[in-house]
Amino acid sequence: MKRMKKFWITLISLLFITTLTVFTQTWLPSFFSDNMVMQQNAEVSIWGKDDPGRNIQISASWGDEAEVTSGRDGRWKARISTPDAGGPYSVTIKGSGVIVLNDVLCGEVWLCSCQSNMEMPVKGYGNQPITGSNEAILHSGNPALRVFQIEKVPSAILLDDVKGKWHAASPATTPDFSATAYFFGDLLQEMLEVPVGLIITSWGGSTVEAWMDRESLESFPEISIPDEVPEKGPNHAGTILYNGMLHPFVDYHIKGAIWYQGESNRNRASQYANLFPAMIESWRALWDLGNFPFYFVQISPYGYGSSEERKYASALLREAQLHAMQHVENTGMVVTADIGDCECIHPADKTTVGRRLAYWALAETYGFEGIAYRSPVYSSMEPTEDGKIKLSFDHAPDGLTSLQKPLDGFEIAGDDRVFYPAQAVINRDRTVSVWSDDVSKPLAVRYAFGDCVDGSLFNIAGLPASPFRTDDW
Repeated sequence: MKRMKKFWITLISLLFITTLTVFTQTWLPSFFSDNMVMQQNAEVSIWGKDDPGRNIQISASWGDEAEVTSGRDGRWKARISTPDAGGPYSVTIKGSGVIVLNDVLCGEVWLCSCQSNMEMPVKGYGNQPITGSNEAILHSGNPALRVFQIEKVPSAILLDDVKGKWHAASPATTPDFSATAYFFGDLLQEMLEVPVGLIITSWGGSTVEAWMDRESLESFPEISIPDEVPEKGPNHAGTILYNGMLHPFVDYHIKGAIWYQGESNRNRASQYANLFPAMIESWRALWDLGNFPFYFVQISPYGYGSSEERKYASALLREAQLHAMQHVENTGMVVTADIGDCECIHPADKTTVGRRLAYWALAETYGFEGIAYRSPVYSSMEPTEDGKIKLSFDHAPDGLTSLQKPLDGFEIAGDDRVFYPAQAVINRDRTVSVWSDDVSKPLAVRYAFGDCVDGSLFNIAGLPASPFRTDDW
């Protein structure tokens, strides 16, 4: 009997110890793991959970250390200094348990987000190809370019972690990377010659408000915030994707962000003109890294089949995006007026998109000189005595060109506000003259101002002019 009693006491003790072992191990979010990329030359945060009041020691093989005590809720956060780009390094975290992160690189880290044109993988979607994908995949082996791409997890509450894993670029992994992000990161890595880490969090069809936190949406009472994840359209609901797919990364030190979204807000352009800048500013406030660079893609031409009432919806959304670039500090916009697809909302040429994003980063963030990265933007107009309107543009210092394409997409109107297809010519003084025989006294010009108008005006570096209108009718 005594032996039996001793057996049960021993068994219960072992179970108790085992239980403690299971539930008191040091925990880290999934992105603090082997193969991760940390921002170089920075004070970066590392955080996790452990027993309340537990001493946590962090040591990096490059020589920096930190020590912190977990709070009453078991949470802890520490900061360590990272060196110049390089590696591989290891980072050791000692608490209730010991975690060693191996093959850690220090370099440049970028957050890449939003809807399906960011999500679209290098291998393409079903029946929707990426131009040159096979060749890109074949040559993609690059241990210095790494991607953390997460699963889709909507949430009505703030989450602490995501499902994902760091992967180095290779023919085995690259097919599933975001194509836009991959071509962006690939050019950065080539030119900077340092490791590049891309964190990709995206969901096709998502709205801008889905990626915003509750506090930043307080200024938009017309947008409802659900208490639980909607069964239909969780990617449209305010805060739902921020909670589950962005909040876990807040405080992970990034250099900047790239963004490709707008199609799902196109019927609310006037609201987007305020929502989008508010989202950018809220991200910057949350990360507390100052006005980090935020580069985004203007939505591409596509035949939405809009009703007469909404035939300018996508044009007005592009106008709102242009407004954001012009009024929000340290932002840049890639124009895609020349590489859309009227039949497919997912244009195949993601190489050009990614590289144009990289031009912005290389020039504005990393100080590369001599490269063009800004698209021409309409600046002013002047009616002429011969019944034409002369247009001037910024960001075309060496002039304009149609790249041997017909100079199409222009419309002109008089005081009746009826727009007619117009003829256009590029002048020697680097302006564009527009006219129509149907309008004797023109007052306004529009260019590529519709759902799917192929861009035909470029600066001589081959960057397309942003669609525009001179009126505010």
